[in-house]
Amino acid sequence: MTSIDVRDLTKEYAGRRAVDHLTFSVRPGRVTGFLGPNGAGKSTTFRLVLGLDRPTNGSATIGGRAYQRLRAPLNRVGALLDARAAHGSRTARDHLLALATSNRIPARRVDTVLEETGLAPVARRRVRTYSLGMRQRLGIAAALLGDPEVVLLDEPANGLDPEGIVWIRTLLRRLAADGRTVLVSSHLMGETAAFADHLLILGRGRLLADTPVREFIHARVRPHVRVRTSDPAALGELLARHGHDAAREPDGSWTVPHARVDDLGRLMSEAGVPVLELTAREATLEEAYLDLTAAEAEFTAVPQET
Repeated sequence: MTSIDVRDLTKEYAGRRAVDHLTFSVRPGRVTGFLGPNGAGKSTTFRLVLGLDRPTNGSATIGGRAYQRLRAPLNRVGALLDARAAHGSRTARDHLLALATSNRIPARRVDTVLEETGLAPVARRRVRTYSLGMRQRLGIAAALLGDPEVVLLDEPANGLDPEGIVWIRTLLRRLAADGRTVLVSSHLMGETAAFADHLLILGRGRLLADTPVREFIHARVRPHVRVRTSDPAALGELLARHGHDAAREPDGSWTVPHARVDDLGRLMSEAGVPVLELTAREATLEEAYLDLTAAEAEFTAVPQET
């Protein structure tokens, strides 16, 4: 199948470097999450890959070719960049039919993607009557119209309801299982952790991480166990005696890093220390992401005093 290959990609606008010597590959058969703060260069990178902007330096190719040199590009690459792209006066079906006709795609594909995205019942309604979530589904339908090997989606879950978020997660996993190359930009860390196998993370136009999701999380955030008891002093002594570097929290609980619930429960039971709470807290993608990008955000709010 087809990969996306970016080599030394750089883009400057009026002296400002939006993309700064990026080099990475997006491989088939997995969902790659594309993350970064606002202004990190994600949308610019998408535009460069899709030939909508010219790079200042470097290259972005799809299956070894620049997008402009692809034959029947909609059959090779499907993309969603802006859910507002469809003309409001057209029906969803007419919008997709126009795309299919101009790209020599069989008209039957229109009905297929309308069914796949859940829009078949409202296919003859004008797009201007659609909610944001429905427009997102239409944009995804357009991206899938040519049954492409490569799919790029910019914030596809934006505006979707909970059922829609589960649907897009399932769709992305299926596309990857089919051997397609899937690159998805998102600000929803929980959802990205649920659908992505691999991560590309940008900060101020530079590549900060190119890594499997689980490896990234475990490398940056330590999992821990939260313990509460009616005898905090006895618990503190017990943990220290067994070599646990635990921290006492303001509410009287203890945080024990690099520990297992089973081991701590057994230890407390044998020592006769009562257990009120014993909870494993796994590291999250959001924590790992914020740890990496804390100094890379271009726009940050000033914390409010309480």
